[in-house]
Amino acid sequence: MKFLKGTKLYSILTGTCPVCQEESMYKEPNPYKLRKIFKMHERCSHCHTKYKIEPSFFFGAMYVSYGLGVAIAVAAFIVVYFFFGGGLMATFIGIIGTLVVLMPIIVRVSRNIWINLFLNYRKPD
Repeated sequence: MKFLKGTKLYSILTGTCPVCQEESMYKEPNPYKLRKIFKMHERCSHCHTKYKIEPSFFFGAMYVSYGLGVAIAVAAFIVVYFFFGGGLMATFIGIIGTLVVLMPIIVRVSRNIWINLFLNYRKPD
């Protein structure tokens, strides 16, 4: 994944600081520890970028989360309905199951996308 370093995609996929990409933004790297899913460092210890730019900054990530959820639900529908030949109930259960299992990852990735819309990578001097 090092070949992507310096791109927004690297920061989004790894959850690293969008400015220096040297440190994780999250205190707990495992998104499936649900009690700590939203726990973030206040600032990057490497470049001192403040992650929470303003109060309630990450509420905007809900819109990104909605879009990601719809895209994943459509993908789950296509897989269950067309590849496995599932009926209506099987398809519905497949979509719900996929969204529930991937919820922590969707939350983290949507936050990563949201902050990367506002902050850009700076090459080290």
